[in-house]
Amino acid sequence: MRFLLPFFCALILVSCGDTEPQIKTGDWRATLELEDQILLPFNLEFKADGTAVIRNADERITITNISIQGDTVTLAHPVFAGVFEGVLSDDMIKGDFVIANMERSIPFEMVFGDGERFKETNTATADVSGTWEITFIEDDWSTYPAQGVFEQNDNSVTGTIRTETGDYRYLEGVVDGSDLKLSTFDGAHSFLFTAKVTDSTLKAGTFYSGNHYKAGFNGKLNPQYELTDPDSLTFLKPGYDRFNFAFPDAAGKTWTLDDPQFKDKVVVVQLMGTWCPNCLDETEYFADYISRNPNSEVEFIALAIDFSKTPEPAFKAIDRLKSRFDLKYPIVLAQYGTDSKSEASDKLPMLNAVLSYPTTIVVDKKGEVRKIHTGFNGPATGAKYTEFVTSFEAFLDDLIAE
Repeated sequence: MRFLLPFFCALILVSCGDTEPQIKTGDWRATLELEDQILLPFNLEFKADGTAVIRNADERITITNISIQGDTVTLAHPVFAGVFEGVLSDDMIKGDFVIANMERSIPFEMVFGDGERFKETNTATADVSGTWEITFIEDDWSTYPAQGVFEQNDNSVTGTIRTETGDYRYLEGVVDGSDLKLSTFDGAHSFLFTAKVTDSTLKAGTFYSGNHYKAGFNGKLNPQYELTDPDSLTFLKPGYDRFNFAFPDAAGKTWTLDDPQFKDKVVVVQLMGTWCPNCLDETEYFADYISRNPNSEVEFIALAIDFSKTPEPAFKAIDRLKSRFDLKYPIVLAQYGTDSKSEASDKLPMLNAVLSYPTTIVVDKKGEVRKIHTGFNGPATGAKYTEFVTSFEAFLDDLIAE
């Protein structure tokens, strides 16, 4: 027995000495593998407090839900359903970015110690600073308009692209010789834009949204270019003079605009999805408005559209959103299983169409629709966001005063 004791002690020491691998703190470069083996890069930093921060230009997204079991690492966004699931080895994490409710998966790789986003090798031969008139081209040759607003410093480029249904958020990248490369990753959507560029044209452009969507685009420099007024795109059909709905919350209560909570109040109705970054931007703005106007005569209610096949995970996603922003206003489940705008239009037949998430309907104290705003100009749009906030709050003040 005396001879076995050192053996058992050795086992204990080995066992006690075994520790799970640790993620190194500092800069990491991540790439998502899209179709055609195209890589979409973004930057993040793992911090000593156990969190990670995703960086896109001026945007910072903090990830607190990080776990390590053996050599398996998972990172989950605080609101969106996307999760990184990978294997940690030395200075690398490799695996898949999974959005289970959308049944999507994208291979990824994260490498420690690399702060570069794109590996530019050539001096820029053009400057993309300014406002651009952009046309996107679908596979069926249909098109949709957009406005690009970029700022370039040497090779580095930041900015965003606005469409009539929302902006493509904080874009960051380079001009490498005559090649424009811009990307963003916000925890749900991964966008990559590439094009040949001169000082006044964008040609042979390709837009990748994850590994499930691709479109072409071209553009021209046009400082005067503006998109259609977002207050004019969605409207009540002839024959309708009211907006209403009847959808349940997590407790089973069915909400309508006839609820006593909304009596003699201005009501802002938000048609949105918890998976939608533009909706998240708008929700954060509404939460800020409420905190600055706690005694306002304005009530809010959100109608959620969710991919989940059953209501239970959809309501869990709603709970995550409400917890993230400490939301007190009701969020009801208007549709689950699909984000189909045609199905949403069927559920809200008084609208000419549901064109975008978010769509925001403002109803006055008498129950009359006074504004329908399609899409959302988030903080990545800079002056457009400030312009929207100023105009929207002045409009609410006018309705309150009536």
